[in-house]
Amino acid sequence: MWVSPVFANFYLIPTRGGIHLEASYQPWIFVWHSPTIRYYLSPTMPLPDQQIELCGSSTWDFSDLRALFLNCTLKPTPQLSHTDGLIQISKTIMEKNGVTVEVLRPVDYTLAFGVYPDMTEHGAAVDAWPQILEKVMAAHILVLTTPIWLGEKSSVCTQVVERLYSASGLLNEAGQYAYYGRVGGCLITGNEDGAKHCAMNMLYSLQHLGYSIPPQADAAWLGEAGPGPSYLDPGSGGPENDFTNRNTTFMTWNLLKDAGGIPAHGNQRSRWAAGCRFDFPNPEYR
Repeated sequence: MWVSPVFANFYLIPTRGGIHLEASYQPWIFVWHSPTIRYYLSPTMPLPDQQIELCGSSTWDFSDLRALFLNCTLKPTPQLSHTDGLIQISKTIMEKNGVTVEVLRPVDYTLAFGVYPDMTEHGAAVDAWPQILEKVMAAHILVLTTPIWLGEKSSVCTQVVERLYSASGLLNEAGQYAYYGRVGGCLITGNEDGAKHCAMNMLYSLQHLGYSIPPQADAAWLGEAGPGPSYLDPGSGGPENDFTNRNTTFMTWNLLKDAGGIPAHGNQRSRWAAGCRFDFPNPEYR
């Protein structure tokens, strides 16, 4: 399919549809219909005036930071992901502040099940997790994102948490667990209840692995109870929702400001094994 240069900064996402060209109620999404496929052409999410002011008035320098969003949608690229719509807000704020950002969908990769960094070393025929883990370890900020299914995070998100756990025993150069010094957050979308339940599980998992979790490290959008429009559907009100936009903005800035590392003292497994107790009280000397 040929795309006009006008859409050079857009990406294509197919769904089912008829034939015509339209601009949706969201000015940043254009839709082209073929007899069998609908293509969404979406650039980087534009920011409301308040968020632009926040970015412009910032005196912080985040240009040395890298962020990775793992979109745990069940839909492979290039299908429309409503969760990606919410990701774009946080991603755009970060990029306007100099952060290098990458978004990927684990569902696009052939991931083996298991709790080792590379499951091909434990019998799996194929395992693309090492490719994702390399990106995880290169990022200062990790944002897990998921849709809600039956009140739970997606099965893809559960598998990602399991595979993140596979590297939790590795150590960094300071002898700390490998995820120390990194910050984590989560974004959630759905047209059913469960956002806080999912966030509770996801953020607990990240901190257990070694990530620092700043205040207000989660944001979500939920539609009305029962069947209804999803985040990017016309009339959903998702992209205009002030509560979601506020929480997404707060989460993003808190992740940026907390990406400063953890002092390497009192938390080094190698030194504990060597006998160092970091002021742990010894009952024999009480």
